[in-house]
Amino acid sequence: MKIEQIYTGCLAQGAYYIESNGEVAIIDPLREVQPYVNKASLDNAKIKYIFETHFHADFVSGHVTLAEKTGAPIIFGPTANPIFDSHIAKDGEVFQLGNITITLLHTPGHTMESSCYLLKDENGKDYAIFSGDTLFLGDVGRPDLAQKAANMTQEDLAGILFESLRNKIMTLADDVIVYPAHGAGSACGKNLSKETVGSIGEQKQMNYALRKNMTKEEFINEVTDGLLPPPAYFPMNVKLNKEGYENVEDIVKEATAYDAFTFEFVANGTDALILDVRNQDDFAKGHIPKSVFIGIDGAFAPWVGSLILDIKQPLLLVTPKGREEETIIRLARVGYDNTIGYLKDGFDTWKNAGMQYDTVNSVSAESLEEIMEEDKEVPVFDVRKPGEYLAEHILDVHSTPLDFLNEHLAEFPKEDTFYLHCAGGYRSVIAASILKARGYHNLVNVLGGFAAIKKTEIKTTNFVCPSTLK
Repeated sequence: MKIEQIYTGCLAQGAYYIESNGEVAIIDPLREVQPYVNKASLDNAKIKYIFETHFHADFVSGHVTLAEKTGAPIIFGPTANPIFDSHIAKDGEVFQLGNITITLLHTPGHTMESSCYLLKDENGKDYAIFSGDTLFLGDVGRPDLAQKAANMTQEDLAGILFESLRNKIMTLADDVIVYPAHGAGSACGKNLSKETVGSIGEQKQMNYALRKNMTKEEFINEVTDGLLPPPAYFPMNVKLNKEGYENVEDIVKEATAYDAFTFEFVANGTDALILDVRNQDDFAKGHIPKSVFIGIDGAFAPWVGSLILDIKQPLLLVTPKGREEETIIRLARVGYDNTIGYLKDGFDTWKNAGMQYDTVNSVSAESLEEIMEEDKEVPVFDVRKPGEYLAEHILDVHSTPLDFLNEHLAEFPKEDTFYLHCAGGYRSVIAASILKARGYHNLVNVLGGFAAIKKTEIKTTNFVCPSTLK
C-alpha cells in the first residue's frame, strides 16, 4: 500500500494518490491530471476510482478530465447531484482497492454531500481517514458556503456538522491518521494548522471543535463566530465542479503569444484585464499602465479569486519568462479560463519596443519614520487582514484590508501623498496596482511592510475599536 499526499501550497490543498496491488484511487485531484496518469503508469497500476469529498468551492477539481482520460468512475457522497456521469455512493459503501478497502462516510455539514473516506489496511484495520473539508487539523469546515444550495442557515449546517463529527469521526481510534483537504491559508476554515497530516487522537486534544464535553450550542456558536465573507469566486467554482469544464490542456493551447504592439492592440480592442504576475519588486520598477499585479510566487490563486470578481474576465498576462503555461494552469485551477494571451518573452519585450510604462514609488520603513515625525497626520493605510491588524498596527492607522479594498476607495486622498503597507510588501503592491489602475498615482509603497516597520521607532499598538474594522 502506498499513500502520497500531493500538496499545493498556493491553494493550501491536499490531493491524494493511493495505490495497492496495481490499483489506484485519486482523492480530490487538481485540475491538471496528467501527473496522476503518469504516476500510475510508473507504478504499473491502473486508476480505478476518483473520489470527491464534496463540491469544492475554492478550486476546480480534475475529476471530470481524469475520468475522461482513464475511464475511472467519479464517486460522490449521498445527495450529490452532478450533471455528468458519476457514482453517488451510499453511506458506508465499501470500495475494494487492491488489498485494501475504502469506505465512504457521509459527513454533511460543510456541505450536504460532504463525505470522508476511511481506509482500512490489508488486515481490515482502520488506518487513515481522508477528511475533505469536514475535519481540518485545528479546525473544521466552515458551514456558511452551502446555505443557498441547502436552503438552510449556517447555524443549521453547523448543527449537522456537529453530529457528523461526533457520530462518524470522533468514534474512530486515536491512531487513525487524518489526511485533510486543506491546511493553513485556505479560506475554507478559519484556524487551520500549518501541518498537513495528523491523527484523530491529536485532534481530540487540540482541535477546539472536537472538545469532549462540548455542547451542540457551544459548537454552533464557536464555529460560526468570526467567519469572514468567502471569496467571490467560490460559487462559480462549485458550479464548474458540478457541471463540468474545459480540459485545461486546451485552455493552454488557446492562449496566444503576442509581441508588444499586438499585445497593446488586443488590450485596447477588448475589455481584457492585464494581469502582471512577476515579482513585486520587478512590477514596481516598471509595468504596463493600468495593469494589475498579483505575483505568481505569492498566494496567487486565492488573491486572483478575491480580487478579480468576474471569473469569465478576459485576461492578458505579463509573466516571468518561461512561466506562461504555469500561470495559465494556475488561473484555471480556480476557474479563470479566459486567458486570451500573454506578452511574448515578458516585460522586456514591452520595454525594448519603446512602449510607455509606469512605476510604483517606494520608501523604506526608516524613511516613513522620518516622514511621520515631521507630519503627524500623514495618511498611512494598512492593507493586511483584520486579524493581523488587531494583533499589532501603527498607532492611529486604520485597517483597510486588501480583500475589501473597493469598499475603502473613498478613504484614499485624491491629491495628497499617502503610504501603503502590508506584512512584507506583496499585498501592498497588489493594492498599489489596483489603486493606480483607478487613477490614484499619489501613493507610495513601504518596502518590507510591517516587518520592517517594527524595526523602527514608529509607535504601534494592539488595541483597536472593533467598529473600525469591516
